[in-house]
Amino acid sequence: MRPEKEAILREISDAVAASEHILLADYSGMKVKHFSLLRSALKGVDAKALVVKNSLLGVVLQQADRSVPAEALSGKTVMVTGGADVTAVAKMLKTFTKEQKLLVVKGGSLNTQVLSEQDIEAMADLPPREVLLAQLVGTVQAPMTQLVGVMHAKVSSLLYVLTAIEEKKKNAA
Repeated sequence: MRPEKEAILREISDAVAASEHILLADYSGMKVKHFSLLRSALKGVDAKALVVKNSLLGVVLQQADRSVPAEALSGKTVMVTGGADVTAVAKMLKTFTKEQKLLVVKGGSLNTQVLSEQDIEAMADLPPREVLLAQLVGTVQAPMTQLVGVMHAKVSSLLYVLTAIEEKKKNAA
């Protein structure tokens, strides 16, 4: 194999190995200025874009024991990797696609799970992590709050009974 191809394979392999997720998109029609916009937007979510040849990406994915939808390895492909939060990357890609109308998300993978275009779209529609955590805390907190309310009501009713008995004894005496 030519040294140039080995260097390209190594670059793709390093990017795949360093990231838990790989998102693939078709970049047909994009100009250099659009790639600059994409790369700067990806920098905001700690991710990188790399234009890859489908056959080389297929070899790297097979070696890494990862897979993507078969239709994702066709056409002009840009691979987005990095970023700890895959939903933030998916949201950024959705926003970029909506604004520029040039990028078409094709699929990807999250660890060993294959992601379709619809899966990535669904991830982009999820609320932010902080909102999800707040919803989880609220869900866990609700039964405890209700339990405290029930216990308070029982103690209050016992107090009312004791107060009534005390009043009855005072009136009887």
